[in-house]
Amino acid sequence: MLRSLKSCGYVQTRLSSNARRELVSQLQNELKDIQAAGTYKRERVIVGPQGMEIRVKNQSKPLLNFCANNYLGLSSNPKVIEAGKRALDTHGAGLSSVRFICGTQDIHRALEKKIAAFHGRDDAILYAACFDANAGVFEVLTKKDDAIISDELNHASIIDGIRLSKAERHLYKHLDLADLENKLKATQGHRRRVIVTDGVFSMDGDVAPLNEITALAEKYNALLFMDECHATGFLGKTGRGTEELFGLNGKADIINSTLGKALGGAMGGYTTGPQEFIDLLRQRSRPYLFSNSLAPSIVGSTLQVFDMLMANNTFAAALQSNVDRFRSEMVKAGFTVLGNPAHPICPVLLGDARLASEFADAMLQEGIYVIGFSFPVVPKGKARIRVQISAAHTTDQINHCIGAFKTIGRKLGVI
Repeated sequence: MLRSLKSCGYVQTRLSSNARRELVSQLQNELKDIQAAGTYKRERVIVGPQGMEIRVKNQSKPLLNFCANNYLGLSSNPKVIEAGKRALDTHGAGLSSVRFICGTQDIHRALEKKIAAFHGRDDAILYAACFDANAGVFEVLTKKDDAIISDELNHASIIDGIRLSKAERHLYKHLDLADLENKLKATQGHRRRVIVTDGVFSMDGDVAPLNEITALAEKYNALLFMDECHATGFLGKTGRGTEELFGLNGKADIINSTLGKALGGAMGGYTTGPQEFIDLLRQRSRPYLFSNSLAPSIVGSTLQVFDMLMANNTFAAALQSNVDRFRSEMVKAGFTVLGNPAHPICPVLLGDARLASEFADAMLQEGIYVIGFSFPVVPKGKARIRVQISAAHTTDQINHCIGAFKTIGRKLGVI
């Protein structure tokens, strides 16, 4: 019997090893294909804090950072860092628990109330990331006799969240209001319909035409869900986002956003909206119920960020000035810059994936840290360098970046 068991074990190990070898071989081929296509993504290692000037491993000199979502420059703001340190001292490193067991602290509720006040909503609920917030909202919001109508270029996390819902799913062409209206007409027999859109689309810097979308939502009695990750804190006069940009505060029924971009740049996401819906998310949202609480240091830092924004937000004006300068000078130089002129996402369209990668590498030699984006992050033939402007960039830094683009653009035949 013992010999038989050993023999059986040996066969199982051998089969497992063969399967593993086949897997490794298949994965190697897949990775080679990605490299051959020029779309392989290599991570550069930052040594030190996030900021306008950073040090990157294997680079002899500091680089100017033009590819972070640090729109307000608050990732390394001394007040924000100090607030995080205080929260570590007063509330510990972490909760070792989910919220409903023993993972809710007073500062979690304080932040949720502050987020709701900032957006003018009833309440908010925190998640480990906005990816989790988007994963948790649609399954709770909709059932099989409902319909979700989503912009085709919505963020991957929205797409994944919608897949978890049992609702009927419809895509409308990107920013195509006629197609959206057709989908609304076709779904009028459903119990509940939800229009789903990014406020700002991260790859192109497009801003959703909120006036027209809200008008359609009202006309066809549909709910409006909006992801504001690339708008909260800086878009609009006081940073209230896409709604404020269009003068439509309070029009979206549900807003999801992140703490990991303009609002301190760490981690965390949230949903804000009607009290009853937030209450229901606490009961049924799986990413909330089965994930650890947000770390106290992040909560402390973010409370400080909201205090700063709600006291006197001059960041938005400084940011827009930098955006205007970069966009106008780049267009004058002959580059194609995508996106809404009111937004700090400034994608410089190059088209070819390999060219975008080579261009980004060459920019390093000019002291500029940017990244080339290509398929599958963006459509084939639409490769670009996504420049992201911050309120903390100085005029000299903006000029340096523009000058580097001109130098490399001429060298590679782009302009």
